[in-house]
Amino acid sequence: MSVSEANDASGRTGFDREVERLALLEDPVRRALYRHVVRQGDYVSRDDAATALGIARGLAAFHLDKLAHEDLLEFIYRRPDGRTGPGAGRPAKLYRRSRQEVAISLPHRDYRLLADLLAAALAPAAPEDVRERFVEGAHRSGAELAADARRLAGRRPSRRRLVEVGLEVLRRQGFDPYACGGEVTLRNCPFEAVARAHPALVCPMNRALVEGFVEALNVRGMSVTCEPGRDGCCVTLRFDS
Repeated sequence: MSVSEANDASGRTGFDREVERLALLEDPVRRALYRHVVRQGDYVSRDDAATALGIARGLAAFHLDKLAHEDLLEFIYRRPDGRTGPGAGRPAKLYRRSRQEVAISLPHRDYRLLADLLAAALAPAAPEDVRERFVEGAHRSGAELAADARRLAGRRPSRRRLVEVGLEVLRRQGFDPYACGGEVTLRNCPFEAVARAHPALVCPMNRALVEGFVEALNVRGMSVTCEPGRDGCCVTLRFDS
């Protein structure tokens, strides 16, 4: 019996749990709430979520708690900023996307295990030329993604159109870009599980992929910086004014 088939306290197998968690998103209101929370830059309150979707607060609370119960969202209790002391009121329940992964493959595949094995074999003493080829391959893959974005943007796209399509391509790749002011943070690392175990190998590859994407997208004033240790992906996109 595989690990994913082991029963939990309620008798469900790992496969059962994953299917049931994904099935929560079948409801269109719940799915819209999940997407809204994911696309925000911080924790989201029940009131804000309800207002954004135009639904009753009680309905928003019901669906948000369902998502939190199955670990699709995580939550904290916090008073509104600037309000403290006895008259500050009760802390609000705030939600954001959980970092736990949900994945189903039919038939079962385990590409993460393969990636872990390859990274473990390469990481300790990979020759410099091997690491360079690894990074070069990632850079080429990023350029290919940018070529897809340019095709989607159409002929002679405006700078704004090209940026919008470029960010959508990154979103489809799992980077979860979030624009704020003159920068775009990538709030999710698609390679997080392997990167956490082998950062010296995976993080340069990840940066090279995004750099290849930005260079080939060729948007005026768009550049790449790296801030190791931040939540999500350590790569940030910046725009010159």
